[in-house]
Amino acid sequence: MQHPLGKLFAIGGAEDKGVDLEKGEIVRNNLNFFELGILRRIVEEAGGPDKRMEVITTASMIPYEVGENYLNAFGKIGCTNIGIMPIRNRADAMNTEYIERIRTCDAVMFSGGNQLRLSATFGGTELLQIALDRYHDEENFVVAGTSAGAMAMSNTMIYEGNATRAHLKGEVKITTGLGFMDDVIFDSHFEKRGRFGRLVQAIATNPQCLGIGLGEDTGMLITEGNKMEAIGSGLVIIIDGHDIRHNNIADIPEGNPISIENLKVHFCEKGNGYFLKERTFLPHAEISTIITNKAV
Repeated sequence: MQHPLGKLFAIGGAEDKGVDLEKGEIVRNNLNFFELGILRRIVEEAGGPDKRMEVITTASMIPYEVGENYLNAFGKIGCTNIGIMPIRNRADAMNTEYIERIRTCDAVMFSGGNQLRLSATFGGTELLQIALDRYHDEENFVVAGTSAGAMAMSNTMIYEGNATRAHLKGEVKITTGLGFMDDVIFDSHFEKRGRFGRLVQAIATNPQCLGIGLGEDTGMLITEGNKMEAIGSGLVIIIDGHDIRHNNIADIPEGNPISIENLKVHFCEKGNGYFLKERTFLPHAEISTIITNKAV
């Protein structure tokens, strides 16, 4: 199968998107954006500041405030060709104007909030299928997501799980995401919200997948659906369950602690790389400089 030609940005988030899912509170006083360096890289990979960017704020409970926040942030780096799509439901997602805008833009970005809103709103829609087709077929098409928007990028998606109880079987809930990538599970705000155990449980139940824990103001640029480059100021943690030996999660009752042997963990900072399919860590390589002779 041909690898995707487009570029994927999964970003750990830093702004509060309007709702704290673990506390059930709507928060409006902390819309500070992740650092502009990551936005600059997104714009650069899309082809420059004149390219058309569409921002989908569906995941947020305060879509218009978040949309304004994106307009301001992109404006600071000279990008004004930005559209906001405050899609609230599946009927909105079927709007022909929005579908045409996805068909013609150069990049699409999914804001943070509640990732279940993204999967429930866009799953099976023409709008999502167009974005998926363009990501697979068009060399410079960029798909980006921050926080919940990043978590929804994969086919397997965490949609719920309190970090303080994540070591107990059944406390981490998984469903199908938007499907831009297979065999990975993203988690966001990774260190700040203590989500290591949450991602470990997700990998224990899906050891075929690699866990990618994204720190705030940090992300992964993924090209060819395989080559990853860490960007931003923080840390990306990769959890590899392929070589797990003992794993009790299938045998214990709900609510009991999980037990896992031989889990592999990698810490990635800016400029580190990683090959997903080969599960190879690249300590001193940026993806743009990596040359491989692997057959496509």
